Amino acid sequence: MRIIGGKHRGRKLAEFAGDDIRPTSDRVKESLFNILSVRVTGAYVLDLFCGSGNLGLESLSRGAAGAHFNDISRDSLAVLKKNVSAMGVGAACTVTNCDYLACLNAAKRQYDIIFIDPPYRFDYGVPALDTIAARGLLSEGGVAVYERDRAFTGTVNGLEMYDERKYGKTYISFFKMA
Repeated sequence: MRIIGGKHRGRKLAEFAGDDIRPTSDRVKESLFNILSVRVTGAYVLDLFCGSGNLGLESLSRGAAGAHFNDISRDSLAVLKKNVSAMGVGAACTVTNCDYLACLNAAKRQYDIIFIDPPYRFDYGVPALDTIAARGLLSEGGVAVYERDRAFTGTVNGLEMYDERKYGKTYISFFKMA
């Protein structure tokens, strides 16, 4: 796993041992950031299920103004902190260790990009999207990016899914305020 674009391009990121964690692949990440390209510079990003920080760190490398990383796992945050330190981006980061709904309910700001990449075996994305919409956590023109292993079906009150892409077994759904 590595940073694929921006000023830290090519930097390898610390990873988890074993197969319990599923980071976003470089292929999917490259496509995702090609789609988001004009939105990233100057953006404030929330990496809600951050794991190693792969998506938020890629955003910072590409010019995001700041990133809020959240994960309930202390092991994930230990890996994240190694990556933040190696990249020297600590001043642009906020790190919280709590449940995803607690993180969203405690948010004191709007975000330009919110990455929602929960473990596929749990359906945490829909409650996260519901909370994002109810609390108005997306800035004007902001986007919530939901990664999962199947196409999104249904609706979210207050949000509109405006695009969805499939990369192998991975689906990326894009939401904006309705």
